[in-house]
Amino acid sequence: MNGTPALTMLEAARGEVITAQSPGYDEARSVYNGMIDRKPLAIVGAVDVADVRTTVDAARESGLDLAIRAGAHSVPGFGTVDDGIVLDLRAMKGIRIDPARRIARVQAGCTWGDFDHAAHTFGLATTGGIISTTGVAGLTLGGGIGYLARAHGLSIDNLRSADVVLADGTFVTADQTEHPELFWALRGGGGNFGVVTEMEFDLHPVDTVYGGPMFFELGAAEALLRTYRDWIAAAPRAMGAFPGFQIAPPLPFIPEGRVGEPFLLLVSCFNGSDEAAEALLADLRAVATPVAEHVGRMPYPALNSAFDALLPPGLQHYWKAAFQLELTDDALAAHLEFGPRVPAMQSTMHLYPIDGAVHDIAADATAFAYRNATFAPVIAGMWPDPVDNEANIGWVRDYHAALEPHTAAGGYINFMASDDQSRIRANYGANYDRLATIKKTYDPANLFHLNQNIAPAG
Repeated sequence: MNGTPALTMLEAARGEVITAQSPGYDEARSVYNGMIDRKPLAIVGAVDVADVRTTVDAARESGLDLAIRAGAHSVPGFGTVDDGIVLDLRAMKGIRIDPARRIARVQAGCTWGDFDHAAHTFGLATTGGIISTTGVAGLTLGGGIGYLARAHGLSIDNLRSADVVLADGTFVTADQTEHPELFWALRGGGGNFGVVTEMEFDLHPVDTVYGGPMFFELGAAEALLRTYRDWIAAAPRAMGAFPGFQIAPPLPFIPEGRVGEPFLLLVSCFNGSDEAAEALLADLRAVATPVAEHVGRMPYPALNSAFDALLPPGLQHYWKAAFQLELTDDALAAHLEFGPRVPAMQSTMHLYPIDGAVHDIAADATAFAYRNATFAPVIAGMWPDPVDNEANIGWVRDYHAALEPHTAAGGYINFMASDDQSRIRANYGANYDRLATIKKTYDPANLFHLNQNIAPAG
């Protein structure tokens, strides 16, 4: 398709419009997942809502594919496209914290590191992710699982409102009273309904936390996981802790000679006293003594960025996700079979607890349907060398296939791969038909289809 009309329309944008003829094109088109190598017709570095509207209008009128990029962390590469338009929001980084009302207003180009930095100076936070370089908008629209979920719910449970540019170029604010159906859909429905340009969140008193990583011998993994499943269910909501499998990276607290070996990992985050945290962790230490640990009091942003250095942009990524209603013995057996085979230092399986406050919200109160799930496992295949792609993708798929008989039909859309489009209906369960109806209302031509796509009803 001839992109000349679109490029002409994009001349109205105040932000930089980068094409293949521009200096820095290759840098501008790169995304977090090194497997993704796409060549857009144009990349628009939007600086304001006017630029967003201009770009949406250009894509719609020209019939070109439109990719929305905020944090650029989309593992399937939804933030870029061949021969279409990329709307890059990363220059839109405004944040305003109202400490008296405990509210944050955050533009769509912000990462969780930006958010944490701004809120932490007031001793406040909200549920974010596990990697601070992740975009606030993308993580939130898909649900938002993180350290604080047991205490304060998902990111979407803290979302008060969202400013949105719709497919027809209209600008609206969606909340409980204005466009309430759109607001319902945005809370878990992903980027299907428009371009979110700014969000308003509730904040909570979270300053320093007590926690960090503990590495245990694989021989203790079964006993620890069995203990963990009962321990986390009984733990106070202020404890956000997840187990995983991890090859020990070269960190100062890892014993000499153990770097590069696989371990059972447990990462804790407790928003309470040191004494209460240690009393809780003592239950796990009673099962096995950690080989290495870096546990103590730290600023919440320090914990929320602890994995950043291990996961720079440019790695190869292939992930799979699921929801576990409970951690059965059979599910544990699958984890114990495949988790220790983790193929690279960057690869992992994290088993995130999503009980507590997440269960306080009804399954039909937001688009996020799996309020009865207690765990969200992600098998995150990440490695540096493309030569390992076939073998490492195989590990992810085999692990997921072994878990599948013991998991719900759907999974967490933020962790889905590009070959998971057939699971879209299952990911939303009973909420899917309502989402499809809302999609028909707000994006009947499916302009916003580069995502885990919900087709318009009918």
